[in-house]
Amino acid sequence: MIISRAVWFLVAVLAPISAQTSLLDRGYRDMYNLDFEAAHVAFRDYRTLNPADPLGPVSDAAAYLYSEFDRLSILQSEFFVDNNSFFSLQRRQADAGAKADLDRDLRRAEELASAVLTGAPDDANALLASVMRIGLQADYLSLIEKRNVAALTELKRGRAIAERLLSKHPDCYDGYLAVGLENYLLSLKPAPVRWILRAGGAETNKETGIEKLRLTAEKGRYLKPYARLLLAVAALRDKNKPEAGRILAWLSSEFPQNRLYREELARLR
Repeated sequence: MIISRAVWFLVAVLAPISAQTSLLDRGYRDMYNLDFEAAHVAFRDYRTLNPADPLGPVSDAAAYLYSEFDRLSILQSEFFVDNNSFFSLQRRQADAGAKADLDRDLRRAEELASAVLTGAPDDANALLASVMRIGLQADYLSLIEKRNVAALTELKRGRAIAERLLSKHPDCYDGYLAVGLENYLLSLKPAPVRWILRAGGAETNKETGIEKLRLTAEKGRYLKPYARLLLAVAALRDKNKPEAGRILAWLSSEFPQNRLYREELARLR
């Protein structure tokens, strides 16, 4: 096993850039299959081969957060569909070790992205990594720590960087998730709250949110499955079970090791 892994890693080192970047694709596929250990292996191999790329540590951070979401049952649609759960202010029992790992990789991603953007302010990987880093931080603040005001500040920062990314790289479809997520999630707030949020610079348009999420769900690379899960949640909130079932059937087929997609699909039948 050790020998075969060493041989594989040597092949990866000598492989073209396209083959090396496929390590990220493999890591995200493992993550969405809930095989977090394998995801971290792929992401760390990518980081070894590409030590200056902030997508490495931010992807590792995503796997730590997704693992926490799984442990705390936050990935289940009931959490998002039930307003009492979604808008509850009760903090979750976070794992201190996972939080430390998450914070470490988010800091490293920020350092690397800042270094790249200093010399190349329009670099697509660095801008995307920045959007993802802020999004992960916002998710942790909102869904685990229940610090919604702080999370809102991060959402707005992430959307601003996403708009900068998309103005230079409109085909970076993962970037549309940040814009879509802010609009959709904040559109769920009561009307008076939405008015206050808009006055503070937040975007709260449900239709815009769904439109942007669909762009990532259809054409995204790393975040496509997450965007599709969010669209399934949106369909369930709108009582559109056929659409939710169609999306969950795709996710279940694409990621057969993810028991959550199968369980969600079974609830609809």
